Amino acid sequence: CLAPARPRTTKPDRRRDDMRSALRVSQRAHRLRPQSAPGAPASVAEAARGALAAAVLSRAYHAPLREMNFLLYDVHNFEGHYKGLNEEVLTPCDRETVDMVVDATKTMCEDVLAPLNEGGDRVGSVWKDPNTVVTAPGFKDAYKMYAENGWQALSFPEQYGGQGLPMSLALVQSEMIAAANWTWLMFPGLSKGAINTIIAHGSEDLKDEWLPSLISGEMTGTMCLTEPQCGSDLGQVTTKAVPIDGAEGEYSISGTKIFISCGEHDMTDNIVHCVLARLPDAPAGTAGISLFLVPKRLKTGELNNLGTSRIEDKMGCHGSPTCQLEFEGAKGWLIGTPNRGLNHMFTFINTSRLGTAVQGIAAAELAFQNSLWYAKERRSMRSLSGSKEPDQVADAIIHQPSVRTMLLTQKAVAEGGRSMVYECAKIADLMQQAEYAGDDAAVKQHDGRLAFLTPILKGFLTEAGKEAADLGIQVYGGHGYIKDNKAEQVFRDVRIASLWEGTTQIQALDLLGRKIMLGKLKPINEHAAGLRAQCTPYLTSSDSQLRSHAWSVLYHSMEWQYLTYRVAMRAASDKEAISSSSVDYLMYSGYVTLAAHWLEMEAAASRGGPEEPDFYKAKRQTSEFVFERLLPRTRAHKAGILASVQSALDVSPDAFSFDHAR
Repeated sequence: CLAPARPRTTKPDRRRDDMRSALRVSQRAHRLRPQSAPGAPASVAEAARGALAAAVLSRAYHAPLREMNFLLYDVHNFEGHYKGLNEEVLTPCDRETVDMVVDATKTMCEDVLAPLNEGGDRVGSVWKDPNTVVTAPGFKDAYKMYAENGWQALSFPEQYGGQGLPMSLALVQSEMIAAANWTWLMFPGLSKGAINTIIAHGSEDLKDEWLPSLISGEMTGTMCLTEPQCGSDLGQVTTKAVPIDGAEGEYSISGTKIFISCGEHDMTDNIVHCVLARLPDAPAGTAGISLFLVPKRLKTGELNNLGTSRIEDKMGCHGSPTCQLEFEGAKGWLIGTPNRGLNHMFTFINTSRLGTAVQGIAAAELAFQNSLWYAKERRSMRSLSGSKEPDQVADAIIHQPSVRTMLLTQKAVAEGGRSMVYECAKIADLMQQAEYAGDDAAVKQHDGRLAFLTPILKGFLTEAGKEAADLGIQVYGGHGYIKDNKAEQVFRDVRIASLWEGTTQIQALDLLGRKIMLGKLKPINEHAAGLRAQCTPYLTSSDSQLRSHAWSVLYHSMEWQYLTYRVAMRAASDKEAISSSSVDYLMYSGYVTLAAHWLEMEAAASRGGPEEPDFYKAKRQTSEFVFERLLPRTRAHKAGILASVQSALDVSPDAFSFDHAR
């Protein structure tokens, strides 16, 4: 929940004009490119290497504006959505404002952030001492530009220095930045989670003291949950919080936290940590965890009693330092209610889970972009149906059906996943508006909807994004295994997505166990009814393809509901049935959701005007691929959902191997 907004001091039209003026300044700033060093290359070899580097760099990332505009306006009608928001609660947002934000972000991503992505991977972050971690070349300057142009403040309340625009606009922007340079985005991205948590649960004094600097970008934020002995099972947290005598409201925080992304860096002078810890009289387990704000530096500028003992040597995401933090009597302040820390931290966690879903589609988009140009230029053999490019030494590999299958899978995940995220972004706007207006009933309704969709997006899109990145290597063949071609970096960076903020298995249990079963099946009943309502207008369409796909989604919506009831019946006598079927259930849910979004995209393409027939035709063709090639994967997942629990449990732990781990 967010705090109710204080009375506004500027009129809606004036706020809109101020916003547009700031965006124009931002666009000019982003057009500044670093100047190349004077002088010619020292050798022909260096010149050749420079040309190759320039060619690869030119294909680093291109913002897919046509695809985004199709979803924003043709499919999801963001223009109408923004008109329906209360301008007395949120800063007015129209198509011109959206286009300005997207265009300025495009320039920032293509000219500033994408060129830094490879350096972030090759150089990474370097630990110097407990209070110094040096970030990759260019990261600090890029962050300074980002903060000075007001991007961090885009969708936060005006009362704390934000611009008050809808949350969806920041989410649209974050997907572009994520594809351009995911590890750089982690620094401001984690700060947004800290900001949301403090807004929702902090005292007025904490908000007034810390939010303006976080929202301006002067400080960044982190969340500190994991400890050496516990990850997902946070009931084992042992970090202590002891009240400081004579200092009301202040606590001494002691303990070790690991896997803290961006826990130390040189991009800002101060970092605000949201730390889970136990009070002296706290009950055992998760019921005894509280949440504390612990800054790197106190307001006096003095260093707090905490430091980074090491940063992890990771498979990927080298541009973001993953820190082990040592809290040694560090001064902190309680956020929210004692012993309700885990509940409060879920505000942060849910922000991060949606952000991680964005990481999945960003990886799919980047892998698709890398793969497509290569598939068009790489020549190998001839098409089995006859030469497609007889004037060339061989046909481009894009003419091979097996290669097209990989490319279309990447395209379907990137564009369909983007649509899934945009849907949640609109719901987040409605929830944000309800929170500001104090409409508890509306907040509960929208929160329940997001709670159901979030594990599907986080779990499914990270798995699908990981597959798309893997296919990116496969399209390149052996060249995909070479670092200079950058396909393998996409995979290494996204591999963490299905692990952090709750593994796919945790997301699956959350969806099926906590959200659906504990909700007494109400969430799936409501969602299935919504899918049926979505399909109904197309069931009698004169467009045979659209009609066929609508019937397919209708069938799967009913089957989804049926499978849920089957699991519930089995779980009544064997609770392990939920865990046994949960991952297949989540993936089934993801493919049906993806197909439902492609149905809407196909319907929008069918309504498209004559000015871009090839664009709309490609949308319909990709939808056909989804229904022919991807949705049938639900057949295997259905079998997994209905499989015997005992097939997984009959083998005793000692019988897994008779050679090792004995």
